[in-house]
Amino acid sequence: MTIKQNLNWSDGKVYKLVWRDCDSFEEIKDKKLQQSYGVCFYKNKLVIGGNGNNKWGLIGGHIENGETPEETLIREVQEESNMRVIKQIPIGYQEVINPDGAIDYQLRSFCLVEPIGQFVSDPAGSVTEIKLIDPKDYKKYFDWGKIGDRIMKRAMEILRKQI
Repeated sequence: MTIKQNLNWSDGKVYKLVWRDCDSFEEIKDKKLQQSYGVCFYKNKLVIGGNGNNKWGLIGGHIENGETPEETLIREVQEESNMRVIKQIPIGYQEVINPDGAIDYQLRSFCLVEPIGQFVSDPAGSVTEIKLIDPKDYKKYFDWGKIGDRIMKRAMEILRKQI
């Protein structure tokens, strides 16, 4: 499935987003991905990270040189939630077409996770708090329009198959 939508950013600029479903890492091997984020579940609860300013979102971040998207997500989940990735399955990716025409590719994956220990802090400081929420309540914390709805729908479909 492909979904297109515009994002009006806080800086007044408009970004064009194009979402595409994918079911394997093989499908995206030729994409120059810059980000890897997970829709992470622990005991059927969605793990979200907050920055202390009432901004919540998925766990993940930028892919560093030499990392695969899978390795990035493993590292970011540990840094931002102090949890271990047990399983990850790609959900899809979005192209972010910047106002200057540059394109960024961002992967979103389903993850099963488990705590390593108590969350204290993210070394980068971008996540100051984590919550485990009922996934049906995600729009109380973030709303990313049709693309966000598709990401969550696909994640919930995969979660049901894991149970």
